Amino acid sequence: MAGIGFELRRLLRGNGLTGLLCGYGYAGLISSGSWVLSILGVMAIGLLAAPAFREPALVTQFQVSITYVMAASLIFTGPLQLYFSRFVADRIYENHEERIVPNLVGALVLTTTSACLLGALVLATLFPTWQLLQQLLLLATFVVLCDMWVLVVMLSGLKEYNAVLKVFLVGYLLSITLAVALRSFGNIGLLAGFFAGQAWMLFGFLARVLARYPAPELCSFEFLDKRLGIRGLALTGLLYNLAIWSDKLLFWFNPGTSYPVSGPLRASVIYDMPMFIAYLSIVPGMAVYLVQIETDFAELHRAFYAAVRTGEPLSELRRLRVRMTDAVRQGFHCIFKVQGLTILMLVLAGPRLLGVLGLSPAHLALYTLDLVAVGMQVVLLAVLNVLYYFDQRRVALWLSVGLLVTNTVFTLLSQFAGPRFYGLGFASAVALTAVVGLGWLSRKLWRLEFETFMLQR
Repeated sequence: MAGIGFELRRLLRGNGLTGLLCGYGYAGLISSGSWVLSILGVMAIGLLAAPAFREPALVTQFQVSITYVMAASLIFTGPLQLYFSRFVADRIYENHEERIVPNLVGALVLTTTSACLLGALVLATLFPTWQLLQQLLLLATFVVLCDMWVLVVMLSGLKEYNAVLKVFLVGYLLSITLAVALRSFGNIGLLAGFFAGQAWMLFGFLARVLARYPAPELCSFEFLDKRLGIRGLALTGLLYNLAIWSDKLLFWFNPGTSYPVSGPLRASVIYDMPMFIAYLSIVPGMAVYLVQIETDFAELHRAFYAAVRTGEPLSELRRLRVRMTDAVRQGFHCIFKVQGLTILMLVLAGPRLLGVLGLSPAHLALYTLDLVAVGMQVVLLAVLNVLYYFDQRRVALWLSVGLLVTNTVFTLLSQFAGPRFYGLGFASAVALTAVVGLGWLSRKLWRLEFETFMLQR
């Protein structure tokens, strides 16, 4: 974390406006690079490979199948992502770094085995007419993505943002290059190229961990010991990932808002593309989030609890609490301001942008709602991150439950109401959850000294 903070401050303080732009650009890339590169990578493969296919439906089949695999891998590994990341953080705090690699191998063994079994069962049951090689490539991609998300969340939790960004950047360049080079082999070539890039990323992340931490033994499943783990985080990880994808799943499997692609796979023309474009707008908000929350607030958080441990007077604790509260308030103020300006600029550019992408002007209202929804998701991510700093796991769990329920219910209501209301369900659910989370966070900061001393067991 110190390296990230130092690098950001060096860029932000240097060369006036240029330093400011470089600093925030750097922060935006390292905080949202994995999301942005994933979206751009899949879209780029489709655009570059399309001219070689006589049947455009084959490119659509590739993009849709990869989207489904990504969604399934994120939801499937949701229980392990936060759970294992917390396990690793606890071992570092206890100065037992030698336990990280053996348990990581154990987590990857568990993930690989279970993903293989589940993926093989789904492919054999739902895609019996697909070619065997195509099934195997999809299965291998699913397994690699599952393993990769475990490593990405772990490295992000350890503030290894630089490593994550660099590996993602090279990996997706490799995926795009190989997929386009192999496009003459049809859909199988596209899948093979994409898989190769993802596999390279997996081993790149793994090499980073192995180079940093010792490995006194090969494999351990100590992380499954309920005395060492935080089981509630597993449920939170599952519910949050399911909540983020629930509106997409409802649009995909509603016959009135989607069309069949291949087998049980369906896509929603009216919903998917505006949503994917909107997710590219997260970069400015995530940049502010990293600069304000993961540097300024994080340092004051450490200082506050260091003062608690060393027995500093109450006046000093109150001073640090006020500074920490101001840092959080300033962080959210900047997120709202920067993300709001980004949304305004992209809404104004919406008609021309949709025209360039070949989308109808009828998508403009949905595109606008998606921009607002993604902006509020950045706010929600910041809220959850600050709550985790204060170990408010139960609050984070209830926020995830609330997001899942509201996104599901509001999306169903929007579908019932008609096309003019599409996107309103997701936007309303994320906004409501973020506002409730901000209220909880405000209460936590106001009562921080009381809860620190009076609620200890």
